Amino acid sequence: MSIEFSVVADTATLAIFDLKAIRHRVSDSFDWWSIQSDEISEMNEGNIAFLNLGEDGRYKVKVEDSLLDPSGGIYLKVPSGRVFVGAGEDTSGGGLEPDGSSTIQGEFLSLEAGSYYMSYKVESGVICLAFSSSSKFSNDLADSIRLAI
Repeated sequence: MSIEFSVVADTATLAIFDLKAIRHRVSDSFDWWSIQSDEISEMNEGNIAFLNLGEDGRYKVKVEDSLLDPSGGIYLKVPSGRVFVGAGEDTSGGGLEPDGSSTIQGEFLSLEAGSYYMSYKVESGVICLAFSSSSKFSNDLADSIRLAI
């Protein structure tokens, strides 16, 4: 798999999640994840990954089969096999979730249902991601994930 696309992020954040894994947050406020304890809790449960980008803007994202020398990684639950990779402001909440409409900044990936280790790095200004199957789905993060772009 090699997919490239651009995302315009107005919250300086890239969010990666299976809609089913984070569906319990749909009825929460639209910006529930801006509370760091909620952000970290959901990432530690393996429900979502938030990558802090440092500033708003247009970012290129590339999803590959594997990455050489990733800068980090996070375990994720993928119960439905439908994974959204997009702008943080399109995270499920406020009664809404990404639906593929033209107002949504991101793309849906199809993966086999299960658990994954998502590795990441920035290479020549491009956010690179790779998903590898894993039996583990939880994390032990104490702080947000920040990418140097």
